[in-house]
Amino acid sequence: MYQLVDASFDIDGKSILHPTTVIFPKGEVTTLLGHNGCGKSTLIKLLSRQNHPSSGSVLFNGNPVSQLSDKEFALNVAYLPQHPPITDGVTVRELVCFGRYPWKGAFGRYTRQDHQLVDGAIEKVGLTSFSDHFVATLSGGERQRAWIAMLLAQQSQCILLDEPTSALDVAHQYDLLTLVRELNQTLGLTVIMVLHDINMAAKFSDHLIALHSGDVIAQGSPEQLMNKDTLQQIYGMELALFPHPKTGQLISYIP
Repeated sequence: MYQLVDASFDIDGKSILHPTTVIFPKGEVTTLLGHNGCGKSTLIKLLSRQNHPSSGSVLFNGNPVSQLSDKEFALNVAYLPQHPPITDGVTVRELVCFGRYPWKGAFGRYTRQDHQLVDGAIEKVGLTSFSDHFVATLSGGERQRAWIAMLLAQQSQCILLDEPTSALDVAHQYDLLTLVRELNQTLGLTVIMVLHDINMAAKFSDHLIALHSGDVIAQGSPEQLMNKDTLQQIYGMELALFPHPKTGQLISYIP
């Protein structure tokens, strides 16, 4: 689905992302990892067309994303930035309706099917009882669910999430990532997201891509990356590992 071919990004002559070639598996959850300033958000902004590569190509289904019209892109890819727009005075249902905009245009009339899709998206994220509540009055976790419902209403093949858990406590992080994983598995969505927590990423992802100083330094399954040497490369510090007592999944911690 998504592929970077020697894609780089520079600002004022400084290389933020060095030439990178990587493929994002279709129908899987891929998480970008690394310390602050390593290039994670830069990479996802290239995928979302928020930034344009300084060199190389960003391809979607084999076609340069730059050649897709805004409507074509929106019908295939939905993007949630790290800091979504302010939603004062907007209800959950009104927000989710915005997800139908690429299909309807500025003056398109919403049909019964559109309203059913909106209601279905709200139900999938567990916010049916909050449909008429203002988004600004919701908790952080509920707001993120409302934004994800908007992405679902867009009916895109792929969703891009830039640090969706950054403002959430651990319990709400877990709930949100559980929801993302369920949507991936039940709807076949391709998910590409940026996370800081290696343990959350390992638990909820199929594929991990680790960056350091603008370079991809490791990628593979969680099992492949969850080892002391690779974690040392990614974070520049020693991390120890122990198996979860029930699942056996490796969990990292600072010794």
